[in-house]
Amino acid sequence: MKIIDLEPGDARLADELLPVLRELRPHLTEDLFREVYEKGYAQGLRFSAAYDGEGVCVGAAGWRIIDNTSQIRQLYVDDLVTAEAARSTGVGRRLLGYLEERAREAGCRHLNLDSGTHRTDAHRFYLRERMDIVAFNFDKALDLD
Repeated sequence: MKIIDLEPGDARLADELLPVLRELRPHLTEDLFREVYEKGYAQGLRFSAAYDGEGVCVGAAGWRIIDNTSQIRQLYVDDLVTAEAARSTGVGRRLLGYLEERAREAGCRHLNLDSGTHRTDAHRFYLRERMDIVAFNFDKALDLD
């Protein structure tokens, strides 16, 4: 397996990574994804793609390194998804390991992510990977009228 970071404008983002990412984020169109990445890149957003031995994208991770008062420096994972056909083959573990290496290289004290309450299979995976449940995430949708 090969994991590479993809910069904004790379054709592989739309052609290879986005179809995998849409398994987690089905609302993303190609245009919306491009817009989010172009704006998010300036805020530290990065995307990494995992490729199998045949050169097929089988996993995607969106992440950023942030500094805050609660965890000082952390690598925050926005998105972590394995293509359905490749689940339970070690892709998620490899992507998470890759992100952990990136976090250590950047001097991060934590690797952190949020996971929807309905994603129980993902929760089992994170717990197997020795991640702890340390907080609740609260959300309020805002009208943009």
